[in-house]
Amino acid sequence: MPHRVTNFLRSSTNSLENQVSNLKKAAIIRRPHSPSRPGRNSRSSERVFSYASSIEEEIDTSNNRSETNLHASAPSPVLKMADTVVAEHHHRLSFPGLHLGRSSKEAHTNPHMSVDMKIESPPIVFYGNAEESSGALVSGQLFLDIKEDNYDVDSFTATLNIHVAQKRPFTVHCTECTNQYTEIVKWDFLPQPLSMTKGVHAFPFSVLLGGHLPASMDGPLMSIAYEFKTEAIPKDGLPVKLEKVFDVKRSLPPPELPHHSVRVFPPTNIKASVHYPQVIHPIGTNTLTLRMDGIAKLNPKVNTIEYWKLKKLTWRLEETAKTVAPSCEKHAPKEPKDQPQEAQQAKKGVQRTDTRIIGEKTLFSGWKSNYSGADDSSVEIELEYALGKHNKYTCDTKAQDGSEVTHQLMIEMVVSQEWAPVGKPSLVTQTGIGRILRMHFSTVLTERGGIGISWDNEAPPIYQDVPPSPPAYSEDIDIDSNDGISEHIEPLDAARSSVEGRGTPIEGRRTPVSASASASVSAASE
Repeated sequence: MPHRVTNFLRSSTNSLENQVSNLKKAAIIRRPHSPSRPGRNSRSSERVFSYASSIEEEIDTSNNRSETNLHASAPSPVLKMADTVVAEHHHRLSFPGLHLGRSSKEAHTNPHMSVDMKIESPPIVFYGNAEESSGALVSGQLFLDIKEDNYDVDSFTATLNIHVAQKRPFTVHCTECTNQYTEIVKWDFLPQPLSMTKGVHAFPFSVLLGGHLPASMDGPLMSIAYEFKTEAIPKDGLPVKLEKVFDVKRSLPPPELPHHSVRVFPPTNIKASVHYPQVIHPIGTNTLTLRMDGIAKLNPKVNTIEYWKLKKLTWRLEETAKTVAPSCEKHAPKEPKDQPQEAQQAKKGVQRTDTRIIGEKTLFSGWKSNYSGADDSSVEIELEYALGKHNKYTCDTKAQDGSEVTHQLMIEMVVSQEWAPVGKPSLVTQTGIGRILRMHFSTVLTERGGIGISWDNEAPPIYQDVPPSPPAYSEDIDIDSNDGISEHIEPLDAARSSVEGRGTPIEGRRTPVSASASASVSAASE
């Protein structure tokens, strides 16, 4: 009986020692993976290997010890986790010399030639709306730098496309539903393969962008970009590509006078008169003038005057974007063929709408109030509004595919009603009645025009020593005559003075000539 008690105490002591040692081993293994010491990764990794070897030895001894003891407990799950971590660490495979693929920069490099571009035209700006604008000219030169003699080039092309990217497409994760490309023009500078000499070769290009095209934009629903892509393909070697994005803007002319609007807010007698500019620009401030009349009313029954006092004013610039997300041929809904074509086209897209605030401010003071009487009481305020400094914006746009971006200015005023005895405006009493007055004004956000002259309105160059009109001609002269033509040539100045002296035109195709010229002509005819 005593020996059984001794064996029981000895086995329990061994099991406790095994559990304590297992916990210590697990703590040693977890220590190198602690994220709190990022600067000691190299040392901790070395310690993992040293600990792992000692751990394996201790595990072997502990396993042998547990096999000899019949009453020893089963190994702890912490020990199994330690074995798994050590096994995974020693069986990790790495391939430092293996390179999969090639970067995009290396794919377009060629040591034998390079492509560069220079834009010679002014900034691309459409003046006027889509119906009236004459477009913009884009011109420049492409430079193909050949670094070897007699280098064979198969083709050299350039393309200008309009890239429309839908940020909320018809079908998510579909490339064709997200991106739509429209080719404007394509240049083929080398119609056939050519062996080019060493040096820089210039290739000029030009294109007239129509005024109906949309301007570049990057909004919450879609983005429009003009992408210019160039590709030179040699006979031997990698092709050379060059890509550039053109920034196309539209400028609308502002009116000469600010717009005047009058609003009435029934059932009150408040009338607001507002002067504001209809066309604003992203950079700079704009001025709005507001005058409120009818804010006082006489109550003859109790001999008091009721006032509407302005407590708070908020202005807000809102941008509304609308677009139609088209569907590709794969995801287009199938409709019966008996429907009209317009109805089928309308169902091939989903309309998207988004509204965001690009400028906002709240005022609690800054206006002039006059509450002297019931007839001449008024509130006047002149405020400045502009776009937020860090807010993203999109100028007004209207495209043929249904995309549209508009802006509006919202004015919100909070007024409260008060009353005071006639002749005692200082004895004011609150009535507890308040109203919110809102006004919306259509506003056009556009880029500044700069010079403001389109390409078709530019004046041609003026040269010196050139008269303002073509030279005058006399009667038809017989060149085959004996006298010849040398006797009938008159100076240009004499012809001009004769034209100024005689204003009576000659019948037919004749023009007025001087008297000396007429005498010479008559003598020659005789």
